[in-house]
Amino acid sequence: MTLYERIGGAPAVKAAVDIFYGKVLADDRIAHFFDGVDMANQAGKQRAFLVMAFGGPNTYTGADMRRGHAHLVARGLNDGHFDAVVENLAATLTELGVSTADIGEVAKIAESVRDDVLGREPALA
Repeated sequence: MTLYERIGGAPAVKAAVDIFYGKVLADDRIAHFFDGVDMANQAGKQRAFLVMAFGGPNTYTGADMRRGHAHLVARGLNDGHFDAVVENLAATLTELGVSTADIGEVAKIAESVRDDVLGREPALA
């Protein structure tokens, strides 16, 4: 069973994205990155990305992580901001009753795109 199926499929992802952006927009560390953003459009892109990342049907057609966040990196997006997003996502999933193990899997998925989101080359292993 995929992570997508374990967390409850499309309805759970929709609920998570709605709660998540409520938390993000209330978080002084990162809310400013969303000034002037069409949040309905942003939420739709986020839902499609999470469905794909969690192993559901892939309908994500947005930019890759590097291109999609380059304008934010130019505005100072850094590891602290990335950590705040992951923290808000984990808090959202906890609120929705997602298991600790599944939240850990989500955190691993997030970490796998950190370097791309922050526009840097991955560290050598």
